[in-house]
Amino acid sequence: MRVEILGQERRRRWRDEQKLEIVMSVGIDGATVTEVALRHDVTRQQIYSWRSELKKQGLLSSSANAVFVPVDMNAVQAEVCGDRQDPSGMIELRLNFGRSLRFDSAVDGATLTRLIRAVEAA
Repeated sequence: MRVEILGQERRRRWRDEQKLEIVMSVGIDGATVTEVALRHDVTRQQIYSWRSELKKQGLLSSSANAVFVPVDMNAVQAEVCGDRQDPSGMIELRLNFGRSLRFDSAVDGATLTRLIRAVEAA
């Protein structure tokens, strides 16, 4: 039996730093796993595997894959505060290990994602 391989070999070697950068780019500016995989010419499953591998090595915190969901703050304030709306527009987010993060409601999602990842990595 004869086997012929056509085309270039697709096997690539990735350093941990490269894997971490790719895994951490998920969620930045709303990028999905699928979009990041296409951008780097890898499969979605490869990104999930790298995420698991990096967590086991201690290079990625378990909260790094937190998901942010869009929230209508006007509806939340009206429901929670009733007629007493907080004029400061500040939001407090409770994180792991008793940490909390306070930020203005005008902070964009990408900045907030980077900020949370930085705080959780510390």
